[in-house]
Amino acid sequence: MQYRKFGKLDFEVPVLGFGCMRLPVLDNDSGKIDEKEAIKMLRYGIDHGITYIDTAYPYHKGNSELLVGKALKDGYREKVTLATKLPVWLTHNHEDFDKYLNEQLSRLNTDHIDFYLLHSLDQESWNKVKSLGVLDFLDKALADGRIKYAGFSFHDEFPVFKEIFDAYNWSFCQIQLNYMDENYQAGLKGLNYAAERNVAVVIMEPLKGGKLAMRPPASIQEIWDTADQKRTPADWALRWLCNFPGVSVILSGMSNLEQVVENIRIVEDALPLSLTSKELGMVQRAAEQYRSLTKVQCTSCEYCLPCPSGVDIPKNFSLYNDTYIYGDVTHSSFVYNNFLPEAKRASACVACNACESLCPQHIPISRHMEDVHKRLGKQA
Repeated sequence: MQYRKFGKLDFEVPVLGFGCMRLPVLDNDSGKIDEKEAIKMLRYGIDHGITYIDTAYPYHKGNSELLVGKALKDGYREKVTLATKLPVWLTHNHEDFDKYLNEQLSRLNTDHIDFYLLHSLDQESWNKVKSLGVLDFLDKALADGRIKYAGFSFHDEFPVFKEIFDAYNWSFCQIQLNYMDENYQAGLKGLNYAAERNVAVVIMEPLKGGKLAMRPPASIQEIWDTADQKRTPADWALRWLCNFPGVSVILSGMSNLEQVVENIRIVEDALPLSLTSKELGMVQRAAEQYRSLTKVQCTSCEYCLPCPSGVDIPKNFSLYNDTYIYGDVTHSSFVYNNFLPEAKRASACVACNACESLCPQHIPISRHMEDVHKRLGKQA
């Protein structure tokens, strides 16, 4: 296993971390984890050098932390550093911070959490928890030993990332990054901003929810076939991230043992600055080819917002486009129906057309919203 220094802290971590959001399940129910298989996978990973274990309060409908607590029995807790996250959207007063941390310690069957993150911060949630005194809470939890290091995971634009980053003496941060998302949310700007200040960066969604590990369209496979050394799509995506010296840990949400074995193999020799100019050019061409499959040329500039009816137009188009780019309707439909509030879905569009005069791309938004719901909405 390849290890890297964890920012300004005086220890190293494995470049591959185990993300516990996509564990194997039973009956196609994300809340019913296949405990036997999941524990087998986690312990195999730990036995082969994965010592950064990441979970969160809501994963697997609240059951991920419980599973991780079980997996880390029999001496495994002492072999790892454990990360979980405060569910900031559930907090309404200062006392809630302690309530959830103590509940998580109990769920995980541990007396401390090594890496504790404020989960999924954006401008709105940051403003809320900051006003409730979350930074004082972190100071207290660090002082009493319930957490060892404080960080945050992030889902907003770079200026918001910079504001949050500069507001506290964070030990690390967690951002979404892959070769399709260089300029999405914090993106490469966020990675570089943190790395230049010697703060560890943990990467989530390295395979874009598994999309970059899927069998690619023929036009993209032709690009990979020009490589001197043949690799799988997942291999190329992980190596692209490993190539950045500022990346400390890459979280992979592995769903079966084969993925654990493959990812461990990939990162063994995926060293910083090891990709050739030819290989980097191939990855760039693959990204451009994926983008050429985009159905609606929405740039997420948000000029169309706020929608008078409350529709999150860019998010709907992002999910819709993914079904054409990656050929994965199932995942986008799941997110649309389960994580996008009904009031923000394309189905809430009343075709008032107020957005269309504001769109710099001149997209016929209202017409496309009908198509989005037909493609992603639940079928009767």
